Amino acid sequence: MMKPSKTQAREELKAEYRTYLSRQRGLTDKTVYKYSILVDRFLDFRFGESPDDLSKVTGHDIADFLQHLTGRVQPLRDKTLATTMRSLFRFLFQSEKIEANLALGIPSVAQRYARRIPYHLTPDQVEELLEAVRASAPSKYAKRNYAMVLLMARLGLRSPEIIAMQLDDVDWRNGEISIRGKGGFRDKAPLLQDTGEAIADYIRHERKGASRCLFVANRSPYRPFKDAKVLNTILTQALETTNISRPKQYTVSHILRHSLATNLVQRGASLEEISNTLRHRSRQTTLLYARQDIDGLRTIAQSWPLAEGGLS
Repeated sequence: MMKPSKTQAREELKAEYRTYLSRQRGLTDKTVYKYSILVDRFLDFRFGESPDDLSKVTGHDIADFLQHLTGRVQPLRDKTLATTMRSLFRFLFQSEKIEANLALGIPSVAQRYARRIPYHLTPDQVEELLEAVRASAPSKYAKRNYAMVLLMARLGLRSPEIIAMQLDDVDWRNGEISIRGKGGFRDKAPLLQDTGEAIADYIRHERKGASRCLFVANRSPYRPFKDAKVLNTILTQALETTNISRPKQYTVSHILRHSLATNLVQRGASLEEISNTLRHRSRQTTLLYARQDIDGLRTIAQSWPLAEGGLS
C-alpha cells in the first residue's frame, strides 16, 4: 500500500481535526475554519518542504512559532493564538498522533500591540461624528443609523451587541437595556434619555417588518443584519465627511467605545466605574485606559535626578 503524499496526509489530518472541533468541542464553522488554518501555518513553519512528522515536534517548536507570529514588525492580531495551539496539540495527543501532551506547556502570548493607547475622539469630536452619521445617511434610515451609533457613543456597546439587540431588550418602564454581550453574558445598562429618544424615534417613524430584532435592514423583507459590518461602514462613511483624522481600519468599529472610556478617565472616573460601564471581564483590559490620564500620572511621577545629584 502506497504511503499518502504530504499534501494528502495533511488534508486528512485537517479533516480529522475539523471533525474534532465541530463534534467534540461544539465550535462554530467560522471558528473551526480559523483553527484549522493554523495547522497549515504551523506545519509549514516547522517542516517547510520536508514531510510532516508530528513525532518530531517539540515545545520549542511551538514557542518559536508563536514568537514568529507575534514578534514581527506587524504582529498577528489574534488574542487566541495560544488557545488555538493548545486545542491543536490536545487533539493530536488525544488521537495518539503524538506521545506527549504538548498543550500543557503552551504559555499565554503577550500581545504587544495592546500596549498602544487606543485611538479616541474628544467629546466635541464625538458629537461631530454623531451629527455626521445623522446627516450623511439617506433619510430612509438616518434615524436607525443615528440610534445605533448613539448606543456606541453613550453606553460603549460593541457592534455585535447592537446588531443582536431585540425589541424586548429595551425595558421602557424601568429605563434599562439588556445587552447580549461577549461569551453569552447578559448585562443591564441604563437607558439614557437621548438614547431612548433616538430608539423610540426610529421605531415610530422608520422601522418596518415583523422581525423581533431591534435594528433591521430598510428594504423588504426588513431582515436583521447578518453581521456587524454595517456599523463599520456607517462610521467610515460619516468620518469621511468630517475633519476628524482617520483611525486604522480595524479600530473604526471601536472608536466610540475607546472614546467613552478615555473621556471618562479624563473626567476623573475610577477604573472600577469604567470597567462597569464597558462591562470588562478582565481588569487588565481597563488598565489600558489609565495611560490616557496624563495629568493624573504626572502627579504620582517621581522627580528625575540630575547628574549633579539635584532634582529637576
